[in-house]
Amino acid sequence: QVQLAESGGGLVQPGGSLRLSCAASGSRFRLNAMGWFRQGPGKERELVAIITYGGTTNYLHSVKDRFTISRDNAKNTVYLQMNSLKPEDTAVYLCYANEGSPYWGKGTLVTVSS
Repeated sequence: QVQLAESGGGLVQPGGSLRLSCAASGSRFRLNAMGWFRQGPGKERELVAIITYGGTTNYLHSVKDRFTISRDNAKNTVYLQMNSLKPEDTAVYLCYANEGSPYWGKGTLVTVSS
């Protein structure tokens, strides 16, 4: 059973930056895709960014020029560097990993507000 532990959320002012981390444990096989989803107040869950084991990335259009996803395969850890944050980025950010089956973290709250 893969377990995902997120960290790095918090309160930040518009225009600020945050870095999210997610460490996976308990995997028996290679984690193919790792990434981040988010769910804002009253909104549906949406894919923010995803990265394959080989480093191919894909982003939600609205964050493409502001967020950067990366991973350390040796540590089974994925990161999300978020710059130029906007109030509409406020959401619970959930880590995702796929080892043949999907796994989810519990989420970390990011609040962008002045």
